[in-house]
Amino acid sequence: MQKKRIMFVSSEMSPFLETSGIANLALRLPKHIQERNTEIRVFIPRFGVINERRNKLHEVVRLSGININIDDTDYPLTIKVASLPQAKLQVYFLDNEDYFHRKFIFNDENDKFFKDNDERTIFFCKGVLETCKKLGWPPDLIHCQGWMTSLIPMYLKSTYKDDPIFRKSKVVYSVFENQYNSSLGKEFIRKASLQHVKQEHTAPYENGECASMYMGAIAHSDAIIRASDNIHTKVDKFIDSQKKKLVLESPQGESENLIDIYEEFYRKVIDGK
Repeated sequence: MQKKRIMFVSSEMSPFLETSGIANLALRLPKHIQERNTEIRVFIPRFGVINERRNKLHEVVRLSGININIDDTDYPLTIKVASLPQAKLQVYFLDNEDYFHRKFIFNDENDKFFKDNDERTIFFCKGVLETCKKLGWPPDLIHCQGWMTSLIPMYLKSTYKDDPIFRKSKVVYSVFENQYNSSLGKEFIRKASLQHVKQEHTAPYENGECASMYMGAIAHSDAIIRASDNIHTKVDKFIDSQKKKLVLESPQGESENLIDIYEEFYRKVIDGK
Protein backbone atom coordinates (compact mmCIF):
# COMPACT_ATOMS: atom_id res chain seq x y z
CA MET A 1 0.00 0.00 0.00
CA GLN A 2 1.35 3.43 -0.97
CA LYS A 3 2.30 5.58 2.00
CA LYS A 4 0.05 8.52 2.78
CA ARG A 5 1.69 11.92 3.12
CA ILE A 6 0.66 14.13 6.03
CA MET A 7 1.99 17.63 6.64
CA PHE A 8 1.73 19.03 10.18
CA VAL A 9 1.85 22.81 10.64
CA SER A 10 1.91 24.22 14.17
CA SER A 11 2.67 27.51 15.90
CA GLU A 12 4.76 25.64 18.49
CA MET A 13 6.12 22.18 19.20
CA SER A 14 7.70 20.40 22.13
CA PRO A 15 10.58 20.40 23.03
CA PHE A 16 11.48 23.50 20.99
CA LEU A 17 8.74 25.83 22.27
CA GLU A 18 6.00 25.14 24.80
CA THR A 19 3.43 27.80 25.66
CA SER A 20 0.19 25.82 25.40
CA GLY A 21 -1.28 22.36 24.88
CA ILE A 22 -0.57 22.67 21.16
CA ALA A 23 3.14 21.98 21.73
CA ASN A 24 2.77 18.46 23.14
CA LEU A 25 0.15 17.44 20.58
CA ALA A 26 2.30 18.85 17.79
CA LEU A 27 4.99 16.38 18.82
CA ARG A 28 2.89 13.33 19.68
CA LEU A 29 0.88 13.20 16.47
CA PRO A 30 3.69 13.18 13.87
CA LYS A 31 5.91 11.07 16.11
CA HIS A 32 3.42 8.21 16.24
CA ILE A 33 1.59 8.66 12.93
CA GLN A 34 4.83 8.26 10.99
CA GLU A 35 5.16 4.76 12.42
CA ARG A 36 1.97 3.78 10.58
CA ASN A 37 3.04 3.64 6.94
CA THR A 38 2.94 7.42 6.64
CA GLU A 39 5.40 10.04 5.35
CA ILE A 40 5.56 13.13 7.54
CA ARG A 41 6.69 16.75 7.18
CA VAL A 42 6.49 19.16 10.14
CA PHE A 43 6.66 22.98 9.92
CA ILE A 44 6.84 25.54 12.74
CA PRO A 45 8.04 29.20 13.03
CA ARG A 46 11.62 29.74 14.19
CA PHE A 47 10.84 32.19 16.97
CA GLY A 48 13.86 33.90 18.55
CA VAL A 49 13.25 32.14 21.86
CA ILE A 50 14.16 28.82 20.21
CA ASN A 51 17.83 28.17 20.92
CA GLU A 52 19.50 27.19 17.64
CA ARG A 53 22.68 25.80 19.18
CA ARG A 54 20.99 23.70 21.85
CA ASN A 55 18.47 22.32 19.38
CA LYS A 56 21.09 21.88 16.64
CA LEU A 57 19.25 23.81 13.95
CA HIS A 58 21.00 24.18 10.62
CA GLU A 59 20.00 25.90 7.39
CA VAL A 60 18.75 23.84 4.46
CA VAL A 61 20.75 25.40 1.64
CA ARG A 62 18.91 23.55 -1.14
CA LEU A 63 15.70 25.30 -0.04
CA SER A 64 17.19 28.80 -0.18
CA GLY A 65 16.08 31.48 -2.62
CA ILE A 66 12.42 31.75 -1.60
CA ASN A 67 11.05 35.26 -1.10
CA ILE A 68 7.66 36.00 0.44
CA ASN A 69 5.96 39.17 -0.79
CA ILE A 70 3.92 41.11 1.76
CA ASP A 71 2.48 44.52 0.97
CA ASP A 72 4.78 44.90 -2.08
CA THR A 73 7.93 44.06 -0.12
CA ASP A 74 9.93 40.85 -0.57
CA TYR A 75 11.14 39.13 2.59
CA PRO A 76 13.69 36.30 2.28
CA LEU A 77 12.63 32.97 3.75
CA THR A 78 15.30 30.94 5.53
CA ILE A 79 14.49 27.30 6.20
CA LYS A 80 16.25 25.48 8.98
CA VAL A 81 15.93 21.91 10.15
CA ALA A 82 16.44 19.99 13.37
CA SER A 83 16.11 16.31 14.17
CA LEU A 84 14.43 14.56 17.05
CA PRO A 85 16.51 11.37 17.24
CA GLN A 86 14.23 9.70 19.78
CA ALA A 87 11.35 10.23 17.36
CA LYS A 88 13.33 9.82 14.10
CA LEU A 89 11.64 13.02 13.03
CA GLN A 90 12.87 16.11 11.17
CA VAL A 91 11.27 19.48 11.83
CA TYR A 92 11.41 22.43 9.40
CA PHE A 93 11.72 25.89 10.95
CA LEU A 94 10.70 28.95 8.93
CA ASP A 95 12.81 31.99 9.70
CA ASN A 96 13.25 35.61 8.70
CA GLU A 97 15.41 38.27 10.37
CA ASP A 98 12.71 40.98 10.32
CA TYR A 99 9.95 38.84 11.77
CA PHE A 100 11.48 36.26 14.06
CA HIS A 101 14.82 37.48 15.44
CA ARG A 102 13.43 38.78 18.72
CA LYS A 103 13.39 37.27 22.19
CA PHE A 104 9.63 37.36 22.50
CA ILE A 105 6.89 35.41 20.75
CA PHE A 106 3.73 37.46 20.13
CA ASN A 107 4.00 40.18 22.81
CA ASP A 108 6.85 42.56 23.56
CA GLU A 109 8.60 43.14 26.91
CA ASN A 110 5.63 45.27 28.01
CA ASP A 111 3.20 42.49 27.05
CA LYS A 112 1.89 44.46 24.06
CA PHE A 113 0.82 42.53 20.98
CA PHE A 114 3.40 43.06 18.22
CA LYS A 115 2.05 45.39 15.53
CA ASP A 116 3.49 43.17 12.81
CA ASN A 117 1.89 39.93 14.01
CA ASP A 118 -0.37 40.22 10.95
CA GLU A 119 2.62 40.15 8.59
CA ARG A 120 4.39 37.46 10.60
CA THR A 121 1.30 35.27 10.24
CA ILE A 122 1.04 35.87 6.50
CA PHE A 123 4.76 35.23 6.07
CA PHE A 124 4.60 31.94 7.95
CA CYS A 125 1.48 30.58 6.23
CA LYS A 126 2.60 31.44 2.73
CA GLY A 127 6.14 30.33 3.56
CA VAL A 128 4.95 26.86 4.55
CA LEU A 129 3.17 26.37 1.24
CA GLU A 130 6.08 27.74 -0.81
CA THR A 131 8.52 25.47 1.05
CA CYS A 132 6.35 22.44 0.36
CA LYS A 133 6.31 23.38 -3.32
CA LYS A 134 10.10 23.69 -3.36
CA LEU A 135 10.36 20.25 -1.73
CA GLY A 136 8.17 18.88 -4.50
CA TRP A 137 6.21 16.96 -1.88
CA PRO A 138 2.42 16.74 -2.49
CA PRO A 139 0.64 16.07 0.83
CA ASP A 140 -2.54 14.01 1.00
CA LEU A 141 -3.51 15.88 4.15
CA ILE A 142 -2.41 19.07 5.90
CA HIS A 143 -3.16 19.38 9.62
CA CYS A 144 -2.96 22.96 10.95
CA GLN A 145 -2.78 23.74 14.68
CA GLY A 146 -2.67 27.17 16.31
CA TRP A 147 -4.14 30.49 15.22
CA MET A 148 -0.93 31.42 13.38
CA THR A 149 -1.67 28.68 10.84
CA SER A 150 -5.21 29.93 10.16
CA LEU A 151 -4.60 31.39 6.70
CA ILE A 152 -3.33 28.13 5.23
CA PRO A 153 -6.82 26.61 4.68
CA MET A 154 -7.92 29.78 2.85
CA TYR A 155 -4.83 29.88 0.65
CA LEU A 156 -5.30 26.20 -0.23
CA LYS A 157 -8.85 26.92 -1.38
CA SER A 158 -7.93 30.01 -3.39
CA THR A 159 -4.40 30.97 -4.46
CA TYR A 160 -3.01 27.42 -4.38
CA LYS A 161 -6.11 25.39 -5.31
CA ASP A 162 -4.88 24.57 -8.84
CA ASP A 163 -1.23 24.04 -7.90
CA PRO A 164 -0.19 20.46 -8.77
CA ILE A 165 1.39 20.03 -5.32
CA PHE A 166 -1.84 20.83 -3.47
CA ARG A 167 -4.58 19.94 -5.95
CA LYS A 168 -5.55 16.76 -4.07
CA SER A 169 -4.65 17.92 -0.55
CA LYS A 170 -7.27 17.88 2.19
CA VAL A 171 -6.92 20.21 5.15
CA VAL A 172 -7.78 19.60 8.81
CA TYR A 173 -7.89 22.41 11.35
CA SER A 174 -7.66 22.03 15.13
CA VAL A 175 -9.54 24.62 17.17
CA PHE A 176 -8.31 25.61 20.63
CA GLU A 177 -9.30 28.19 23.22
CA ASN A 178 -8.72 31.83 22.27
CA GLN A 179 -5.00 32.58 22.60
CA TYR A 180 -4.91 36.38 22.34
CA ASN A 181 -7.26 39.25 23.11
CA SER A 182 -6.01 41.79 20.59
CA SER A 183 -6.48 42.12 16.83
CA LEU A 184 -4.24 41.75 13.80
CA GLY A 185 -5.42 45.19 12.69
CA LYS A 186 -7.52 46.86 10.01
CA GLU A 187 -4.95 46.23 7.27
CA PHE A 188 -4.65 42.50 7.94
CA ILE A 189 -7.20 41.33 5.36
CA ARG A 190 -5.80 43.58 2.64
CA LYS A 191 -2.27 42.32 3.24
CA ALA A 192 -3.41 38.71 3.40
CA SER A 193 -5.29 38.88 0.09
CA LEU A 194 -3.03 37.13 -2.41
CA GLN A 195 -3.85 36.35 -6.04
CA HIS A 196 -7.28 34.68 -6.47
CA VAL A 197 -8.28 35.57 -2.90
CA LYS A 198 -11.75 37.09 -3.02
CA GLN A 199 -13.79 38.99 -0.44
CA GLU A 200 -15.86 35.87 0.17
CA HIS A 201 -12.67 34.03 1.15
CA THR A 202 -11.54 36.64 3.68
CA ALA A 203 -14.95 37.56 5.15
CA PRO A 204 -14.89 35.09 8.08
CA TYR A 205 -11.52 36.44 9.27
CA GLU A 206 -13.03 39.90 9.85
CA ASN A 207 -10.45 42.07 11.66
CA GLY A 208 -8.11 39.32 12.78
CA GLU A 209 -9.36 38.67 16.29
CA CYS A 210 -8.49 35.19 17.51
CA ALA A 211 -12.07 33.89 17.21
CA SER A 212 -12.27 35.29 13.69
CA MET A 213 -9.02 33.59 12.71
CA TYR A 214 -10.44 30.29 13.91
CA MET A 215 -13.70 30.82 12.00
CA GLY A 216 -11.84 31.71 8.82
CA ALA A 217 -9.80 28.53 9.01
CA ILE A 218 -12.88 26.46 9.86
CA ALA A 219 -14.76 27.85 6.86
CA HIS A 220 -12.04 26.75 4.44
CA SER A 221 -11.04 23.42 6.00
CA ASP A 222 -12.30 20.01 4.93
CA ALA A 223 -12.53 18.79 8.53
CA ILE A 224 -12.38 20.24 12.02
CA ILE A 225 -11.07 19.05 15.37
CA ARG A 226 -12.40 20.45 18.63
CA ALA A 227 -9.06 20.26 20.46
CA SER A 228 -10.10 22.09 23.62
CA ASP A 229 -12.97 22.07 26.10
CA ASN A 230 -12.78 25.89 26.32
CA ILE A 231 -13.55 26.98 22.77
CA HIS A 232 -15.10 30.45 22.46
CA THR A 233 -18.90 30.25 22.27
CA LYS A 234 -19.03 32.08 18.94
CA VAL A 235 -16.47 29.70 17.44
CA ASP A 236 -18.27 26.68 18.90
CA LYS A 237 -21.51 27.72 17.23
CA PHE A 238 -19.69 28.32 13.96
CA ILE A 239 -18.34 24.76 14.05
CA ASP A 240 -21.90 23.48 14.57
CA SER A 241 -22.99 25.40 11.48
CA GLN A 242 -20.59 23.43 9.28
CA LYS A 243 -23.09 20.63 8.72
CA LYS A 244 -21.32 18.90 5.83
CA LYS A 245 -17.86 18.76 7.38
CA LEU A 246 -16.30 16.00 9.44
CA VAL A 247 -15.81 17.06 13.07
CA LEU A 248 -13.71 15.22 15.64
CA GLU A 249 -14.75 15.99 19.20
CA SER A 250 -11.97 16.85 21.68
CA PRO A 251 -10.14 13.50 21.60
CA GLN A 252 -8.72 12.32 24.89
CA GLY A 253 -6.67 9.34 25.98
CA GLU A 254 -3.18 7.99 26.28
CA SER A 255 -0.78 8.02 23.35
CA GLU A 256 -1.72 4.80 21.55
CA ASN A 257 -5.48 5.26 21.84
CA LEU A 258 -5.21 8.91 20.86
CA ILE A 259 -3.20 8.04 17.77
CA ASP A 260 -5.78 5.42 16.77
CA ILE A 261 -8.48 8.09 16.93
CA TYR A 262 -6.52 10.59 14.86
CA GLU A 263 -5.37 8.01 12.31
CA GLU A 264 -8.95 6.90 11.67
CA PHE A 265 -10.07 10.52 11.36
CA TYR A 266 -7.28 11.31 8.89
CA ARG A 267 -8.25 8.29 6.82
CA LYS A 268 -11.87 9.43 6.64
CA VAL A 269 -10.83 12.92 5.58
CA ILE A 270 -8.42 11.68 2.89
CA ASP A 271 -10.99 9.22 1.56
CA GLY A 272 -13.72 11.84 1.61
CA LYS A 273 -16.05 9.84 3.86
